[in-house]
Amino acid sequence: MAFLAPMLDTHGAVALKKADAAKLAKDLSASLNLDVSPASPAVENGRILAVARKDGTRVILALARDAKALSAFKGKKADVTVDGVKLAVVTGEANHANAQAVRSAFGFAKPKVLGLHKSFGFGDRLGLATPGHIEAVRGTSLAPIFTQQSMREMSRTGRTPDDVMDDAMWSVVECGWRDPHGSDADHLKTTDDEDVCLAAGFTLFTVDPGAHVDGAADKDPAAALATKFAALPWGELETTAADLAKRLLAKPIKLSDKLTVTFTDETLKRAAAKYAKAVLHTAKMYRHLASKRAAGEFELEVSVDETDTPTSVAEHYYIASELKRLGVKWSSLAPRFVGRFEKGVDFIGDLKELEASLVGHVEIAKAVGPYKLSLHSGSDKFSVYPILAKHAGDLVHVKTAGTSYLEALRAIASLDPGLFREILAFGIGRYEEDKKTYHVSADLKKVPDPAAIKDKDLPKALDRFDDRQVLHVTYGSVLMTLDANGKPLFRDRLMKALRENPDAYAKVLRKHFAKHVGPFA
Repeated sequence: MAFLAPMLDTHGAVALKKADAAKLAKDLSASLNLDVSPASPAVENGRILAVARKDGTRVILALARDAKALSAFKGKKADVTVDGVKLAVVTGEANHANAQAVRSAFGFAKPKVLGLHKSFGFGDRLGLATPGHIEAVRGTSLAPIFTQQSMREMSRTGRTPDDVMDDAMWSVVECGWRDPHGSDADHLKTTDDEDVCLAAGFTLFTVDPGAHVDGAADKDPAAALATKFAALPWGELETTAADLAKRLLAKPIKLSDKLTVTFTDETLKRAAAKYAKAVLHTAKMYRHLASKRAAGEFELEVSVDETDTPTSVAEHYYIASELKRLGVKWSSLAPRFVGRFEKGVDFIGDLKELEASLVGHVEIAKAVGPYKLSLHSGSDKFSVYPILAKHAGDLVHVKTAGTSYLEALRAIASLDPGLFREILAFGIGRYEEDKKTYHVSADLKKVPDPAAIKDKDLPKALDRFDDRQVLHVTYGSVLMTLDANGKPLFRDRLMKALRENPDAYAKVLRKHFAKHVGPFA
């Protein structure tokens, strides 16, 4: 009995069962003489979408009874009969024009605003990690963000916001992910950054006002502190020093049975001197977004994590209450937690001290918002996850990025030991320069000579603290450095090995991220 015709007559998206998608993929493969990915078929408003592989290259298939319904898709046009239904088909490249057509025609392919849903960010610096990310998060209660990249990462990898959006989307289609997923334009510092990410269709905008945080205010002498406090841009902040004191100094602020915030004249002045300009910058960035996109069609994350000094619980309350007073709406906030959250390695510090402060941060997020508490530099913080999950519950967002690149190198260590040795040796040479924009503490003296490591032991480099950080922070140089002939020194070989062995990369990602998502799922 034909099953395709009723689907094409259905208004809206058809929820294909796994078996139905596989059957449709099999029928399409037979009719088109292509290897259609079994999880990829989707049906919506009389159109069919699927992804196939031809000579290892991804191609897209768009089908409908009426060829006019496929006018936005670019590629070779033909007619085909599938399951007894005559259809027009466009077979095209997985390029940006077709990605835009897919997002316009198929709702599941478009990132969504996730709101307060417990979420996990999977940064992907190579554009090849999403299949592994999908395998890791499938079946959990987490809302994933598969499209996540900072402007710094894009500049260091030669990618654009459109590249990041498209690469993740094609894997979403091919791997059969049909639940909501978000997109994070990470660590934005200017409205120009916001504009390029708005144009690409991002939904979450992480504002990084770190350049406007005055960490010296933590220890300024009284006279210097008073001068800084008096000189704050009170007019732009739409308040006065007297009004601020009236709001926060009048009496202790009881937020819950677990937390009462008390300011003194000194702690209030230090909080304002440290964070007022960051609050103002965040409000300007938010208002710019709100002027370009309707409420409910974007969300904001506030990030003050990339600063030298921790955000106290009282300072968190100052930031949140002032943002709220200025009309800013946000879904998550990343404080600078106590201890060291270095790139690519576990937490360094006193876990009991972290837990004690974390309780306060969570209570503020519940009382002032609610909003999610966001953990940045969240990669590989295995000792922190159970604590955060315990106290934050569903009000949590975890953000990872570089760890997926490191797992790509783990795969390369097995697939091409010679290439991995070259990359590690190059990274050792670049580390001192590349680490300048990171909080890391790897010691090059503790990194073994790559030439002395046996092939079978190469993957273990990804388990050693110092090797791991060296490889983490040098990713931009590895991907962008050219040889004497102007060709990429490593990038093409690295990408070729991963593209030719997608299952190997997905396998290490699935295993690695199971340890990340488990405590939250």
